[in-house]
Amino acid sequence: MNIIGNISDSLQFPIKNWVKMIILGIILIIPIVNFIGLGYYLRIIKSTLAGLDELPNFLGVGELFIDGIKLLIVGIIYAIVPLILYALSFAFPGPIFLIIAIISAIIISIFAYMGMANMAYYNSEIGAALRYREILDRITAIGWGKYMLWWIIMMIIITGAGSIIGIVGGILLFFVGGFLVFLLGYSYLAIFQARSIALIFASSENTRYMNKKNHARLNN
Repeated sequence: MNIIGNISDSLQFPIKNWVKMIILGIILIIPIVNFIGLGYYLRIIKSTLAGLDELPNFLGVGELFIDGIKLLIVGIIYAIVPLILYALSFAFPGPIFLIIAIISAIIISIFAYMGMANMAYYNSEIGAALRYREILDRITAIGWGKYMLWWIIMMIIITGAGSIIGIVGGILLFFVGGFLVFLLGYSYLAIFQARSIALIFASSENTRYMNKKNHARLNN
């Protein structure tokens, strides 16, 4: 699937089931319970990699909760280096540490998306999210140009939409509308992001399969 197809599919995917999107939104705004939401994020990636074109169910709440904790651990591991560098930029005034922190955050973000998908691919195995050589091979299989274009578009959508949701929701904070903006907005973004990550990861699997097939054909 090309980038346009990926983004188009992912933008439409959340609204295929409004009920599940609303349920996820409610889960995400409740402390502790929101770990279930993180687990559901991973389940969306899993179901997409399995070839399903509908939002998965919420059965197995315990499994979702544990997967959510695992995903949080992976996120913390990926964030450690940038956070340390950001802290150093405050401790030692000047642009150097800040620039390095921003660059490291960008590089880590590039790998983190594929890390989460690889984790889902290996049935929530934390170590799979940190197999950098394997993740690098996945990106190479996708094609660095294609992957970076996808990543840039993803950043623009997530940052832009997230800012709009925050501003509009903040303005309407003391009204029912503000609550709905946050609930539906962030739920929609989470589903969109998980779906798109899975689709770009799946394209690496297709490329790997074709490469193996071509290699076998040439050796016969």
